[in-house]
Amino acid sequence: MRKTLLLLAPLVLLGGCTWGIDPVPGSNDIRTVWSGDVTGCRDLGKITVSVMSRVGPVDRNDIKVRDELQVQARNSAVSMHADTIKPLGDPVDGSQPWEAYACGPHQMNPYAPPPPPPQNPGTQPPPPPQQGGGFQTYPSKGG
Repeated sequence: MRKTLLLLAPLVLLGGCTWGIDPVPGSNDIRTVWSGDVTGCRDLGKITVSVMSRVGPVDRNDIKVRDELQVQARNSAVSMHADTIKPLGDPVDGSQPWEAYACGPHQMNPYAPPPPPPQNPGTQPPPPPQQGGGFQTYPSKGG
């Protein structure tokens, strides 16, 4: 019994490890589209990435596996000169297919605010955007 515990302890400890998949330069600029529309983008090809999903009989953390798969897909997209990736399915046994696209600058960040409407000549320009989410602070009295 004691011998079995000594053999299983390292496997359990390794199950929570991160395997050191680091982003390559430029991969942080790759946009991931989970369920969005990629019409208007040029399809550059399929990427299939894989990581270890199990260490012996122990399953690795699913979130870590998915994160590492996304990092690898972005890393591969850099060498394909893609700017957008989209998963083609869920991970299975540590492997996941992705599609790489070149969408160019016409694809906007879905989280960016919309551009301002065009100005008519002779009208006043809009006030500058507020910093800090539109909150204004005032000094307290008697500090």
